[in-house]
Amino acid sequence: MPRPVWSGAISFGLVTIPIRVMTATEDHSIRFHQYHLDDMGRVRSRKVCELEDREVGQDEIGKGYEVAPGEVVTVSDEELREIPLPTAKAIEIVAFVPYESIDPIQIGEGYYLEAGGQAATKPYVLLRKALERNAKAAIAKFAWHGRERLGLLRVKEDVIALHALKWPDEIRSPGELAPDEVDITGEEVEEALLLIDSMTREEPLEDAEWAADRYTAALEEVIHAKADGKKPPVAEPEEEPSGRVLDLMSALEQSVQRAKKSRSAEGDGAGGGRATVHEMPRKKAAAKKATKSAGRSKKGSEEKATAGRSTGARSSAEKTAKKTAKKTAKRTSRSA
Repeated sequence: MPRPVWSGAISFGLVTIPIRVMTATEDHSIRFHQYHLDDMGRVRSRKVCELEDREVGQDEIGKGYEVAPGEVVTVSDEELREIPLPTAKAIEIVAFVPYESIDPIQIGEGYYLEAGGQAATKPYVLLRKALERNAKAAIAKFAWHGRERLGLLRVKEDVIALHALKWPDEIRSPGELAPDEVDITGEEVEEALLLIDSMTREEPLEDAEWAADRYTAALEEVIHAKADGKKPPVAEPEEEPSGRVLDLMSALEQSVQRAKKSRSAEGDGAGGGRATVHEMPRKKAAAKKATKSAGRSKKGSEEKATAGRSTGARSSAEKTAKKTAKKTAKRTSRSA
């Protein structure tokens, strides 16, 4: 796990839960450095003081705000830590709201909240269970990196997660970007719905082959090829459309047919009608575990079915024996 990015507490009414904040996401993008192409010397950004015209070290650099031309007020890290704000040292839950009231465009980076020691375990689990059973979103305030922010608390796999939220006044209105009204026919809407149905997939996003980062994979191929002294791969020319699309309806119809063919090709592939999924190496263990679990589940189902048949056979035999006994008793009674 990465190092904590912040340590503090969750304030839930009068309950205080010490926590450590861990990053919940990773960036797998390939990063480039800048080089002088004539001699391949590294080009770096230098921090230079404008007045002394010399490079300064990190220990000489501080924060400042220009309140007027030529007048700068400095603020130290210690002063920021001691700022008189309740959320400077705690993630304070302030309200619970319906999930649908949160605009997805407000949601920013995500973090995992780890219980800060054994004493925090019980209140942490209590809050987690309360969040699980509550149908509303927990809204919190917290102050990091010199500003107060809004946050959303939710539960992910037995861990409380925090999502940073934009303030409502930070969301721009999209009204001025909306296009003019146009006439859309019912047939065009129905065809668009058919296209949505033909492109619908049921698998989770993390298991979907179409959710792979193709750009990074292609960039890695270019880098490896050039490192080996080979010519980097180039994009293949796109397939020309079979005919000129004259109107929106034709485009929708052709899109639906193409999506159906693509889905049919997935069904004809390996896996008995399922799309072929190429798993990453780190998921092999999970796949083996799932296979074993499925095997045990199948074996258990077969054993239950066998047991059920055996129980049914015994029950039928017992009923037949009882009927025979009753008939014998009646004949004996008549004879007497």
